[in-house]
Amino acid sequence: MNALLVLIPVTLLLMLAAVAIFFWAVNHQQFDDLDTPAVLPLLEDEPTAPISNPGPSRTPPP
Repeated sequence: MNALLVLIPVTLLLMLAAVAIFFWAVNHQQFDDLDTPAVLPLLEDEPTAPISNPGPSRTPPP
């Protein structure tokens, strides 16, 4: 019986924390787009142009 005196408040605190985290996630648009993140790993990367930075000129001294 004494365990219930501890478990009920702890359970209520955990439930309150879970509800608070859920509403925080909803307010920060965490659930707006549920389809795109699942498809992103399947998409191919767009080819990028090679970097043409020759760096400093290395001409021999005269």
